[in-house]
Amino acid sequence: QVQLVESGGGLVQAGGSLRLSCAASGRTFSVYNMGWFRQAPGKERELLATIDWSGGRTYYADSVKGRFTISRDNTKNTVYLQMNTLKPEDTAVYYCAARRTIAVVTAQERYDYWGQGTQVTVSS
Repeated sequence: QVQLVESGGGLVQAGGSLRLSCAASGRTFSVYNMGWFRQAPGKERELLATIDWSGGRTYYADSVKGRFTISRDNTKNTVYLQMNTLKPEDTAVYYCAARRTIAVVTAQERYDYWGQGTQVTVSS
């Protein structure tokens, strides 16, 4: 079992930055692929970025490529999402998720564990 807790959300003006953190419980964090997702009101949840167990392979959705960066610190059992040049359309609840695999996982239905989410609101 893995428990995930997101933090770092909040209200920011357009053009600003936020860094989200996702802290994981358990001693095997380093063998999990981690992903960041978001869900805006009235929209489906979408994958933003994913990172493999080592941090050596990443994937980004086109909507955030070049603005968001995913990273992880296995010594702290934490994955991060650095978000720059935020836009009002980035407003959503942001979730982290985990799957125990060495692969890079882009299909959200394959993720086994989810956090409760953190709200990000970008004002214009």
